[in-house]
Formats: sequence, C-alpha cells, structure tokens
Amino acid sequence: MNDDTRLRDGLSSRESPIAPVAAGDDGEARLVPGSGVYAALDLGTNNCRLLIACPTDDGFRVVDSFSRIIRLGEGISATGYISEAAIERAVAALSICRDKIKSRNATRLRLIATEACRAASNADGFRDRVAAETGINLEVIDRETEAALAVIGCSPLLDPKGRGAILFDIGGGSSELVRIARDPAEQDATPRIKAWMSIPLGVVTLAERFGGRDVTPESYARMVQEVAKHVAPFAAEHGDDLGDMHLLGTSGTVTTLAGVHLNLARYDRRRIDGVWMNNAEVTATIARLLGMTYQERAANHCISVERADLVLAGCAILDAIRNAFPLPRLRVADRGLREGMLVEMMREDGVLSASR
Repeated sequence: MNDDTRLRDGLSSRESPIAPVAAGDDGEARLVPGSGVYAALDLGTNNCRLLIACPTDDGFRVVDSFSRIIRLGEGISATGYISEAAIERAVAALSICRDKIKSRNATRLRLIATEACRAASNADGFRDRVAAETGINLEVIDRETEAALAVIGCSPLLDPKGRGAILFDIGGGSSELVRIARDPAEQDATPRIKAWMSIPLGVVTLAERFGGRDVTPESYARMVQEVAKHVAPFAAEHGDDLGDMHLLGTSGTVTTLAGVHLNLARYDRRRIDGVWMNNAEVTATIARLLGMTYQERAANHCISVERADLVLAGCAILDAIRNAFPLPRLRVADRGLREGMLVEMMREDGVLSASR
C-alpha cells in the first residue's frame, strides 16, 4: 500500500453519511485543523465500499461514501479464478471510488482487498489491471488483519456495561469470529481481542454450494450444519463463561435482517446501526425470510434483487454462530472494516486518541 497514492455516482440506497462522533459547545463536532482528508476502501468478495472522512476533535466526520455489490468472488469456489465479468464490474466500481477520492482531495489512503483476492489464482493479474485502469493499488490483507479492523470499527457499539462480545463479520467469501473482552469498570479501556478465527465460508460461497435462490428448510439446515462444523472448534475452546456478553454483528446479512425486523419501507442506516435484537426477534425474522419466495425477497426494499439469493446463506451462518454462542442479544453494526481503517490511520497520525 502507498499512503500517498492520489486517487462520483451518488450514495447507494444502503449508504448514508455517518453523523459526527462527538460535538462541540454549539452541537457540531470540530474538525482537526490541518489533518487532511482520509479514505478507506474495502474491496470484498461481494461488495466494493468506500468511506471518506475528516478527523474531528472526538472522532471523524464522513464527507462521502460509496457502496456497490459487485460479486467479485462469483464462481471462484468452482473455477479458482475471478471471472472477466466480475473484473469489469470491479473496475467500474473502483473507477467511481477513484473519482470520489480525487474530488474530495483525500491523500491519506488505505485500499484493501479481502478473501476473493486471497483465493483467486489470477488475483495478481486482477490487481495489476485495477492499478493500470484506475490508479488504485490494492493491498491484500490477511484474515487476522481483517478481524482486527472489524473490532476497531465496531468496538464503539460494545455494551459499556458488559464484559465483551462475540463479534462476527459475515463476508462474501469468508467469515470472521472474534471474542472481545473488556472490563466494564474501565470505561476508556481499549477492548481486547481474546481469540479470533476465520472460516472459508461466506454468503457467496455458501449460496453457490447449496443454492441461494430457492431455499427449503432442508437445504437451509444443511447450510447451518456445514458452517457449524467450522465454528465448533472455536466455540469449544472459547465459548465458555459468556455471562454479560452479547453478539455483535457486522455484515449485509445482519443489517438486512434488522431492516426486515423493523419493517422499514427502505433501508435507513440511521435506524439500523446500533439497534438491538433479542434472540426471539432474530429467530422470528429468519423464519419470516425462510417463508418468502425468491421473488418476495427481491421485492423487499431492505433486501432487493442484489441480496435476494444471498441473504438466507448469511442467515445460516448467523444461526450456526447463534447455536455455538447462545447469547440473548444481538447488536447490529452498519460499520466495520472501513471505519476500522479510518480510526487506525488517524491514530497513527496522532489526530485521534487511542481510546477512540
């Protein structure tokens, strides 16, 4: 990665600016003078996401964002390589990201790629093409870094009165699980990663293996069982003493689930990020989704045709995690790697304290 790399399409229906983290006496967060503009890009197996922000006196203020489902990992589990169609979708989305970064004069960048670029045999050629056509030099991060960034991005949503959480990030090609420990007596203590794991299953790979368009209770149960085999060793070692803990989920799966639970007419990040769901509400919402046809899921504005064939695979991953870690509450995070990258860069530059 080159932090000095210089690099529009409006916000998608699943993107809206994040409110300032903290406010001054007049109710507005104050920008840190001379700190510049930061950009964090996450090219995942399913999504391409960008967040551009400026540091404030107690966090950061988002000035632009972008999100598009590109299905970069479509077919990789069968062929081993990124298809030409997926490459073209990715280059188109990354070109928009480049233009946004340029127009906002962002100069402090982190531009990452995850599971699809870890797994594909032609990943190096893909990255070379992206660099040639868009000027974006992608950094392929390992799974441990991915888990750590998710923790940094989501830790503000930990229950301040609790002892920590089981954080999960359901991706397109892999899913990460992290046990986060915190001391509720130390309000400013940085949450600690007690243990983490990554499994080579995400919504794209699971749906391709078991079918995501027409899902029966039987095929859904097989998906849950497949994921459970990967989660079980981690739960056996780190699933004890869960008192005063909760689940903390970051992914399109859980944000979609929350939108359906709240019966939103259209996705609204402000109502989703940070919302709590109890165990019965999660169970009822998954049952509702299982009872829908593909066409009904596609017609739901919180799901849409882009996620209609993937959302139940995500729910199966979630159910396997819930069975392994039977916690009574789930907090939903519409935040994750991008926020983690922004916070990490700002801490490194001394414009954000380590406790934020």
